[in-house]
Amino acid sequence: MFQRFFKRRGLNRIMLIMRGYRFLKDYNSLSRLTDIKQSLTSQSLDINKKHFSKHIFGEGIEQAEIVCRQYLLIRVAGVNLNRALLYALGKRGSSVAYYLPSEWREAIQKKGFKIAPLLTAMLWQAYVGLLLAYGVLIITKIILSSIKAVCNRSKQQLGRYVYFNALSPGNLPLPGRDGCSHDIITWYTQWAGRVNDFDTICHSVIGADRKAVNGTPVVAVPSPIPSLASFSALMRFIAWSTGAILITLWDLLRGHWWHALLLNQAALAAQVRMQNPERLAKDYLFHNSGWIYRPLWTYEAERRGSRIAFYFYSTNCEAFKRPEGYPPLPYGWKAMNWPLYLVWDEYQADFVRRAVGDEANISVVSSISFSTSAKEMPAFTDRGVAVFDITPTRSSFYCTLGIDSEYYIPKTCIPFLHDIQQASRDAGYVMLWKRKRKLKNESSFTHPLYLTFAERLSEAKNINIIDPDISAHRLIEASSFVISMPFTSTALIARELGKPSCYYDPTGLVQKDDRAAHGIEIISGPEELKQWFKNTPVDAPMTEVTG
Repeated sequence: MFQRFFKRRGLNRIMLIMRGYRFLKDYNSLSRLTDIKQSLTSQSLDINKKHFSKHIFGEGIEQAEIVCRQYLLIRVAGVNLNRALLYALGKRGSSVAYYLPSEWREAIQKKGFKIAPLLTAMLWQAYVGLLLAYGVLIITKIILSSIKAVCNRSKQQLGRYVYFNALSPGNLPLPGRDGCSHDIITWYTQWAGRVNDFDTICHSVIGADRKAVNGTPVVAVPSPIPSLASFSALMRFIAWSTGAILITLWDLLRGHWWHALLLNQAALAAQVRMQNPERLAKDYLFHNSGWIYRPLWTYEAERRGSRIAFYFYSTNCEAFKRPEGYPPLPYGWKAMNWPLYLVWDEYQADFVRRAVGDEANISVVSSISFSTSAKEMPAFTDRGVAVFDITPTRSSFYCTLGIDSEYYIPKTCIPFLHDIQQASRDAGYVMLWKRKRKLKNESSFTHPLYLTFAERLSEAKNINIIDPDISAHRLIEASSFVISMPFTSTALIARELGKPSCYYDPTGLVQKDDRAAHGIEIISGPEELKQWFKNTPVDAPMTEVTG
């Protein structure tokens, strides 16, 4: 009975959220959510610098406001906030009831939303209290793991090492028959800018088998920060923890919530601060799935000689250009403050500068390999055109993303595939279709219209379905040329490998000179696509289109 009740309530909430989305769409106001996110990204929190504690923020004290703002953006201003805003619109007469700091309540009210003041304030206090408890839990875990390390006289056996944050099994080296592996770790070992003379490569994929790249061990470690292995360091951390908890409790009673919010992050930063610098990684590498928040502990690591690098494994980061010009940068990018950005080309370097300013430290490194597998390409005898699309999600999820334009939806994604299948068939090519994911495993996430079409399309005679786990590099190398959905990174990889490459837009909405295309040609509509097939010989040199 209870299960049915909660399921019914959940479905009702989803329906109201979708109604709120339709309300915005009907009134041509999808940009309202985007405007709120951009405001929260750029608007500094109204906190006096004197109220930030050096004891809590450590080396990050000069960046304390933006650290707080970044953390709020990932913890509070994500999809859940979109749901709360859409729900309030969908339930007529309803106010937004969501855990928000007072500064953000005012910002959202200025955008025309009603806020439930008492309930929102209570939810915020409860949320901050939970994060305070979580901070105490993290402190306790650090102390217990360090006691174990001290008692076991644990010594780090990694030597000079580098650490990759937030990887998955597909990001680890998996060479094929040719001995090549297109993963981020292998890429790093070939990058001219890597640190010299490292002994070990570490990553976060716990349970992964021990590997090696060119004789260098690749090992999983439970945390980017080693446990405190000396009694004196442990005692200093306990002393810091006592002071931090007292400061946090006192400030919370005074209405200063920011120390409670970040106590768990401050504990990790203190753990780094108590370390012998030789036990820290020489390079810490973060990727663009987590572009907003730079962890507080990285300020301590950088101060102690570690390099903090942020790398892009993709280039599809910008909103589409409109007929009236370019829209503001998407949510979160303007809040970044990484010390080093690794980008693919000058187009992406320009994107970073527009986000964080001309002072950004940027290194152009060409395409960055990220994920791979040992699976080989299936055999095919005819000329092949590699096709990379984007899988549209169910409407109930898509509407919560807060995107102010509808492009990656069945109305676009289905014609994209249909037109290419027809054009490739007429031109005598096999369509080598590499999906983003295995659709049967994502049926609850993928839009049902797309699923139905994909199943029907897969039966076409000139279609060769490529396993999603196969490396994009392997597929591109085996193809005559490449067609990608705007603005996926595969088009740039193809150009780098010397393959004719284009973006196909079945709608005609994408502007031909959009800088987000990185100079790749944009083909609009089925007639242009047919001409592109006719006019692009397999051995044709690449033509770069500039905006």
